[in-house]
Amino acid sequence: MPESTPFAAPGQELWSKLGWTPDSVQREQLIALQQLLRDWNSRVNLTRLVEGEDFWITQVLDSLWPLQPELDTADQPRRCIDVGTGGGFPGLAVAIALPGAELTLVDSVGRKTAAVAAMARSLGMAERVRVRTERVERTGQDPSCRGRFDLAMARAVASAPVVAEYLVPLLHANGQALLYRGRWQPEDQSDLDPALALLKAKTVAIERCELPSARGPRTVIRLMPEKPTPKLYPRAVGIPGKQPLGAQADDNRS
Repeated sequence: MPESTPFAAPGQELWSKLGWTPDSVQREQLIALQQLLRDWNSRVNLTRLVEGEDFWITQVLDSLWPLQPELDTADQPRRCIDVGTGGGFPGLAVAIALPGAELTLVDSVGRKTAAVAAMARSLGMAERVRVRTERVERTGQDPSCRGRFDLAMARAVASAPVVAEYLVPLLHANGQALLYRGRWQPEDQSDLDPALALLKAKTVAIERCELPSARGPRTVIRLMPEKPTPKLYPRAVGIPGKQPLGAQADDNRS
């Protein structure tokens, strides 16, 4: 995209679309994050979405638009976790936008987590951004993470039933899971609902956004636990992806 387009840089058009304006420190951190991503991307293949609108719309705006309720109370203490963080999104953008939050960023690829941890240090956020190199199925069964988070997020990770199995066990009783999706159809919800029944969780909101510059529709599905997640979930590494919940009868419902 041409660099002269309104959304190719951090300006008022971008913040108006988001409904939130960063303070001067946050703005400089976001600009620094773009440069850090460029630097690390030259050494480690993190993402192709580094320049212009690719960064400001598809990384920053797409990471933050689902968080309007949280952006309105940005200094409030929160524990958040980003599952499958890849090159650090949405996690690092959320850490900048929510200065009261502590973030845990999880990815199974060590070269990516090393880069993300280094970027967090460079941004001055090492004290409140933790990075874990592991499969999320293990994270969800770790007592230090299970049932501990206010917000659990995943963007572009897997199908909705699989992501729900990853995220719901991480939530405390009043926490919410944010499933970042593209277009969301009734049949997608029909696929998700049986998985939520097994996880003892429910959908509490479905929010939609059209990204600018014809970047397409986005949807976030917010989930909450109704009861404690059965100890079975998440299942062993690799099983959620191979056998998504709800796709077949599941005899282990307790």
